[in-house]
Amino acid sequence: MNETVGVTAEKIKKLEVQGARNVAIAGIKAMQTLAEQTTAKNKVEFLKEIKEAQKLLFESRETEPLMRNALRWIIIQAQESSAKKVDELSETLSSNATLFLQNLDGSRDRTAEIGAKRIRDGMLIFTHCHSSTVTRMLAKAKADGKQFSVICTETRPAFQGRITAKELVNLGIQTLFIVDSAARSYMGDVDLVMVGADAITSQGNVVNKIGTSNIAVLADEARKPFYVVSELLKFDPETLCGEYERIEHRNPKEVWEEPPKKLSIRNPAFDVTPSRYIHGLICEEGVIAPQAVVEAVNRSYPWVLKQI
Repeated sequence: MNETVGVTAEKIKKLEVQGARNVAIAGIKAMQTLAEQTTAKNKVEFLKEIKEAQKLLFESRETEPLMRNALRWIIIQAQESSAKKVDELSETLSSNATLFLQNLDGSRDRTAEIGAKRIRDGMLIFTHCHSSTVTRMLAKAKADGKQFSVICTETRPAFQGRITAKELVNLGIQTLFIVDSAARSYMGDVDLVMVGADAITSQGNVVNKIGTSNIAVLADEARKPFYVVSELLKFDPETLCGEYERIEHRNPKEVWEEPPKKLSIRNPAFDVTPSRYIHGLICEEGVIAPQAVVEAVNRSYPWVLKQI
């Protein structure tokens, strides 16, 4: 196995690479490196090599449909290519990987621009965990001259909320940092809740960092709009066939490094927010009802629905 692929998979597994988008980018770039360094002698060997790399990267994180969609698309381009020589196949895979990354940047920018229009002067926005798309949206609103503030959670046990807090402060956005369990105490004061997503199911349910569903329920109780800001490529096509999105359980030592003996600890990394709590899905197509996600994916990325 290519060393870069192995190292990348291990970094993803250890949370050294965080965020659905960053995980996808890391996986794509690892695949590019593999294509450039391949020792395959023919197309059969080349496809076998990249399929093995795909399997290893998929296993590094269960809840990452963006990375899975990206790698599937890139590999399909190589499989269906008329190229026979390994160097031509390598170039095909690498160029399509670059194209995918460019399109991914474009979809995030469009999503951010659409989401920024929902923010008005004087608003207080609540967010949870870290989403590069949410941060890009808030940066866009700030660049547009809007004055607003943000409440973000620490996001235990890995504290990804600190990444969000640092980024927002660096952007000059007034930010309040709170512990996760204080969310209800502040929900009555906010105007909007905006969170990212790690996966979107065919029913319009959203898988995101653990604690997101709690916040959605609190927003519903306080009658505050709850938006999910996400590219459509986080849609998981496997859920069309009745599969449930797998919830990764992390090492209990993230919760308590030296717990009392015989104490059981569970550490789910994600939870599922039902579509009924989601006011709208902000994506590159606009603001859509979460239940309409399959139709939106079919319009923008029909190949995703053909992968299953």
